[in-house]
Amino acid sequence: MTDENTYDVVVLGAGPVGENVADRARAAGLSTAVVESELVGGECSYWACMPSKALLRPVIARADARRVPGLRQSVQGPLDAPAVLAHRDEYTSHWKDDGQVGWLESIGADLYRGKGRLAGTRRVTVTGADGTEHVLTARHAVAVCTGTRAALPDLPGLADVGPWTSREATSAQKVPGRLVVVGGGVVAAEMATAWQALGSQVTMLVRGKGLLPRMESFAGELVTDALTEAGADVRTGVSVKGVTRDGAGTVVTTLDDGSTLESDEILFATGRAPRTDDIGLETVGLEPGSWLPVDDSLRVQGSTWLYAVGDANHRALLTHQGKYQARIAGAAIAARAKGVPLLETDRWGVHAATADHSAVPQVVFTDPEAASAGLTLAEAEAAGHRVRAVDQNIESAAGAGLYADGYRGRARMIVDLDREILLGVTFVGPGVGELIHSATVAVAGEVPIDRLWHAVPAYPTVSEVWLRLLEAYRG
Repeated sequence: MTDENTYDVVVLGAGPVGENVADRARAAGLSTAVVESELVGGECSYWACMPSKALLRPVIARADARRVPGLRQSVQGPLDAPAVLAHRDEYTSHWKDDGQVGWLESIGADLYRGKGRLAGTRRVTVTGADGTEHVLTARHAVAVCTGTRAALPDLPGLADVGPWTSREATSAQKVPGRLVVVGGGVVAAEMATAWQALGSQVTMLVRGKGLLPRMESFAGELVTDALTEAGADVRTGVSVKGVTRDGAGTVVTTLDDGSTLESDEILFATGRAPRTDDIGLETVGLEPGSWLPVDDSLRVQGSTWLYAVGDANHRALLTHQGKYQARIAGAAIAARAKGVPLLETDRWGVHAATADHSAVPQVVFTDPEAASAGLTLAEAEAAGHRVRAVDQNIESAAGAGLYADGYRGRARMIVDLDREILLGVTFVGPGVGELIHSATVAVAGEVPIDRLWHAVPAYPTVSEVWLRLLEAYRG
């Protein structure tokens, strides 16, 4: 049985990005359909942001408490792993999406459950689990918000091992005694931090020179030191050549030097791939499985009606950045639907996702936390800017010592010497995740250094590191 319906906007994918596109379209008075093959709320709600941070919050809270006189002796025991896992389950709504479905209904969007595929210009077919087929036609726009999936290496027999990806790492119901983590990025660092603290013996296998390679190098160095002090074995410059699981369930990992490791589970955190391989891209002249290049209004290059929002466009693989793109895309779709002759797509315009290029914030919830906004020194130099990096130890701020005994952290700001504005800021240290929005405002607002001098940090807070940075720059 097939039925056909027409909407102003059809959204493929009901994660945070798709939800925000739908919300902006409905707010503009456009009829909207949302298609989802799994859970409404998407990867972030059930297998990424929310469960991972629920696992990490007790880890970081205990670490902070252990640095406070009068409190540290009370928190020397192990974490209550079952309680932590139960708390994580609550934050995923026990992998049920009733609340998210209710929210979609509240904004007036229609939900179609099933496999959604493009079927030519402005057309989407949805095949439900029971075989029922819906054909949706979009008057104005189809938005691809299908996100990404874990990318696994091409290792013989890997599927037979049953490796963890980010999904299994954030949803596991018991703590493995020994865990091998392959990779050195954000997922690898955060999950190594969480499971080591929950009782696993963690071994990290990093092909490159260190952890968190897309941040300033000192971020990965400080996180590596902390993981090592916590008991993890962090190995760099190594590659995995083979993985098997023996009859007893033990995972045997063979490294490039011929040595082997035994573990109970192995997590591959080795990158992401776009979930565009089976959404009908071939019907509109695009390559299945490809990233979808877009302009700054998030419209797919060469198209007048197809948008790719969030991870599928490969601009900035972060939930908050995808939601930002969704707000921009929603505004652009609505403006074009209303016949606005000229959109504001200039830099920082209402229809341009400029922050994707210039002011992306990120927090890595390890211990210590690593947080950044804008460009690294290497990125700024590669882009041709004339810059100066200004570094300060965060413990130079009086608030750092009050926050924790033995506070250790580092801050860097990248100054554009021609414009006297900040291009990037990085903080590494306990609690710095809550500092990063100040940096994001400074970078996105292109606030002149002379004006930042008048932004007085309260005393005694960790934020005084801003003053130390500005003093070091001005001399």
